[in-house]
Amino acid sequence: MSKIPIIAIAVAVLAMGYFAFVTDAASYGGSAPETCANCHVMDSQYESWYHGAHEKWAKCTDCHLPHDNFVAYYAEKGRQGAKDTYAFVTGNIPIAIRASDKTKGIVQENCIHCHEDSVESIVMGAQPFDRYCWDCHRDIAHNARGGSGLPYQDSTLYPTK
Repeated sequence: MSKIPIIAIAVAVLAMGYFAFVTDAASYGGSAPETCANCHVMDSQYESWYHGAHEKWAKCTDCHLPHDNFVAYYAEKGRQGAKDTYAFVTGNIPIAIRASDKTKGIVQENCIHCHEDSVESIVMGAQPFDRYCWDCHRDIAHNARGGSGLPYQDSTLYPTK
């Protein structure tokens, strides 16, 4: 019996292990905002969140991922991660990063969930509920236009927590 397949499998496992170690792949399964800012195109979103009203109360995943159940959470985390990885690898990164309709729905549900007591009278009121929370409260999470305009994340000023 040839040892070549066993050696090939061992090399592949070692290579994948090394890749996972070097890229800190396990961190992408977590919820640290610093992980979301690993890609430089998210620097201004991270900066504006860091200086915004939600920094002490919510992480990126609290707003941008569904919290219905474990499966929905990680399925959406995988979908968004695959989309972001594809954009990064192909260089097809939009100049203005905007949430998809699906993500907008998730964020809206999470706004209402966390601020349920505050918005109950709004949701139950006579006016139509046809706007997103950030249509009026745009500067709460990511400043007026979604970013601080700062060119990079200064890790000496904003150390990981």
